[in-house]
Amino acid sequence: MKVQLLEICHARSGDKGDAANVGLIAREEKFYPVIKSKVSSIAVKKHFKGICNGKVERFELPNLWALNFLLHNTLGGGGTVSLKQDAQGKTLAAALLRMEIDVPPQLLKKQIAKKRVVKRRK
Repeated sequence: MKVQLLEICHARSGDKGDAANVGLIAREEKFYPVIKSKVSSIAVKKHFKGICNGKVERFELPNLWALNFLLHNTLGGGGTVSLKQDAQGKTLAAALLRMEIDVPPQLLKKQIAKKRVVKRRK
C-alpha cells in the first residue's frame, strides 16, 4: 500500500552551513526496515529535485529506528548569506514526510483501524 512517510515516521531538519540535515525517525520499530529499504539517497535526491543541487548522503541509526540525510548545496549558501525563504532548512522535514513509499498492508493495521492512512486519489 502506498503511503506518505508521515503515516509511519516523524522528522526534524535544520542547517549545516549550505547543507540541510534531515532526520527521519520510524514511529515504530517494525517500520524501520521498510524505510531503510525504500528511502534511499537516490529517492531523497529525486524527491528534492530542484531544491537539492548537490549530493545526498544517508546515515543509518538502527538503534533509534532512524535515517539521517545530509543534502549538500541546498540552502543557497547557508542561513546568514542565503536569500531563500527557508535558509535554515526547517521546512525540509515536512517536505520529506510527503514522500510516498510502498508499505506492506499488514504493517499498517493499526493506522488503518484508526483511519490514519489517507486514501490517495488515482
